[in-house]
Amino acid sequence: MSRSTQKVVQYLNEAHASEVGLVSVLRSQIAMTPRGSYRDGLEKHLNETRDHARRVQKRLGELEQGRNPLQVLVGFTEMLVSQSLALGKTPFDLVRGTSGEEKVLKNAKDACATEALEIATYTALERLAGKVGDEQTRKLAASIRGDEERMLERIRREIPKLTDAVVGADIEGESSYDLAQTGAADAAREVGREVKQAARKSQSQAKRTARQARKVPGVARAEGQIKGAVASEADLAIGRYDSLTAEAVVSKLPELSQIDLAKIDSYERKNQNRATVLSRIRTLRGQEPWPGYEELTVAEIVAVLDEGDEQRAKDVLRYERAHKNRAGVITSAEHETANA
Repeated sequence: MSRSTQKVVQYLNEAHASEVGLVSVLRSQIAMTPRGSYRDGLEKHLNETRDHARRVQKRLGELEQGRNPLQVLVGFTEMLVSQSLALGKTPFDLVRGTSGEEKVLKNAKDACATEALEIATYTALERLAGKVGDEQTRKLAASIRGDEERMLERIRREIPKLTDAVVGADIEGESSYDLAQTGAADAAREVGREVKQAARKSQSQAKRTARQARKVPGVARAEGQIKGAVASEADLAIGRYDSLTAEAVVSKLPELSQIDLAKIDSYERKNQNRATVLSRIRTLRGQEPWPGYEELTVAEIVAVLDEGDEQRAKDVLRYERAHKNRAGVITSAEHETANA
């Protein structure tokens, strides 16, 4: 591989890492943004960002014939770093600001900075590719840069409206932020509609629905995280929360669902921020039998257990006995472990 191609591959890897990391950030911002023109723009750009990552990855594949193992490792490391930064930032997007309106505004300001960085990345890649005679990569970079510039302009047009909403909520006391209109709430409602439809169909269809639900986990956690960021003490599943010691709170946490754990996690971070409580929540949130378990109904969980995985049944028994203790789930799980 020539030195010029190596340099183009380096810049393409940087661009790809940026796109992959941005997908996670956009998803978290959509989850807490109410329906409207700004969320429409975020959803459109999420689709564009996924397409950008695919197109850049394809071009990398075309150029990487004969690439040495060290270069492969460098590119992979850049992608992991970008993803880690994005995922590490997401929880703070959910809890910062004094109101829902302000959280959305702060995210929009961050999005402006992100888009400016993306534009700079593709401007440099476009220029480099043009200088070394790689016309295909130059056109790719120019096309994606155009998308990023349009998105930046769209966000800038939204910021005055988002600022007006903050004034209404934080100064005039007239909140316009409706949690029920956010992306997380819409996703939860969509899951609910799918579950109702599945209940009218055969058991085989229920199994397919359950398997599909496991592929898109996180709705309950996202909803709980957002609710906790704007919750009062009265909204929490643990009574007189603010007056309890950390030890008292920790003793009650195993009884809670994942959505309530996520709600308390956000509330605790915003208020007392006690390490003991947050550490125990992290442990409990990692004990779901599989990601997205809390989003499933009893019928869907039973359908999954019918697939005959003994370890999965044992995990379900452990979790149910510690949390919801639903008779239908426990009976099914005990049957599967007995027949294994």
